[in-house]
Amino acid sequence: MSNIQQIKIPATYMRGGTSKGVFFRLQDLPESCQKAGAARDRLFMRVIGSPDPYAKHIDGMGGATSSTSKCVILSKSSQPEHDVDYLYGQVSIDKAFVDWSGNCGNLSTAAGAFAIHAGLVDAARIPQNGICVVRIWQANINKTIIAHVPVTNGQVQELGDFELDGVTFPAAEIVLEFLDPADEGEGDAGGSMFPTGNLIDDLDVPNIGTLKATMITAGIPTVFVNAEDIGYTGTELQEAINGDTKALAKFEAIRVAGALRMGLIKHPDEALTRQHTPKIAFVAQPKDYISSSGKAVKASDVDLLVRALSMGKLHHAMMGTAAVAIGTAAAVSGTLVNLAAGGGERQAVRFGHPSGTLRVGAEAKQVNGEWTVTKAIMSRSARIIMEGWVRVPEDIIV
Repeated sequence: MSNIQQIKIPATYMRGGTSKGVFFRLQDLPESCQKAGAARDRLFMRVIGSPDPYAKHIDGMGGATSSTSKCVILSKSSQPEHDVDYLYGQVSIDKAFVDWSGNCGNLSTAAGAFAIHAGLVDAARIPQNGICVVRIWQANINKTIIAHVPVTNGQVQELGDFELDGVTFPAAEIVLEFLDPADEGEGDAGGSMFPTGNLIDDLDVPNIGTLKATMITAGIPTVFVNAEDIGYTGTELQEAINGDTKALAKFEAIRVAGALRMGLIKHPDEALTRQHTPKIAFVAQPKDYISSSGKAVKASDVDLLVRALSMGKLHHAMMGTAAVAIGTAAAVSGTLVNLAAGGGERQAVRFGHPSGTLRVGAEAKQVNGEWTVTKAIMSRSARIIMEGWVRVPEDIIV
């Protein structure tokens, strides 16, 4: 019989947008986990229940999907004119690693609400009633996010009548602003929003062929292709793709080819431990379809259709960071996303996804021949589901 005991760590389980995750204050973590390294990764994996060869997360807080296999650390900000630092870890479901390469746009909503709830925002900045503007430093990608969080009687207002497709119940609306969301640039591409220098590229994908692709680093690095070029209509739901191993392998091949072309990786093998970025998405012109909830989406309701994969599976709705990429690419005339939306100059689009529709706004402009975007805006919601402690074996944090 083992003498190892469980330890408990203060934690809060939150929904943000169409994602859920376990939130920690940095100061509440064991000392060995307050810095990047193997101990922190082991903690996050054990909290979520990974790596799980059954891919069910029975022995952890995860939900065995990319939308629910997430942990977040918040602390008072080390940056001037910011309230909190927000660090996000995407936990692999069946493999032993945590991907720190990008942000979670959906959980950015919960980060603003949690910052207030956890006492990380100065009391003088929190109105008794009204909107608290939480200035978030996204530490994974070194970007600023502004969360406009409603407050009632000095507490976060969580309940309301704002409905978000992909989320079961209505809640209070939180407006998110992603400031200067174009990536600072990894690899050889520098800080270009379009790392190849082109709005549309011919992307050579081994064993598949050459595809037209828009590759952008805004919100999160994303590879966009046309749905019809890969045999889809853009109206697909999860079951049409996630149970098709050949389809998933094809999408991964496109993702890896895009990652190489964008300079995010130097060898295809590196993609195995970089599942969170880049994202792969396919776009189409508007069509009627039935969403996963049974709700009818009319072609007239949307500007375009988008389906995106996260961690190797079609997302049930849309990642918040990918929505930023969609809005940004739509604002630049001549990208595949813009063309699917009908072309021309745009400051906002409403796109159809598997669970319904989402509107995202972005302002893009050319400066010295380079495209840039000042901010992207969308509405989400967040609420606390459970709070208390998580328990893990004590030897995990050694």
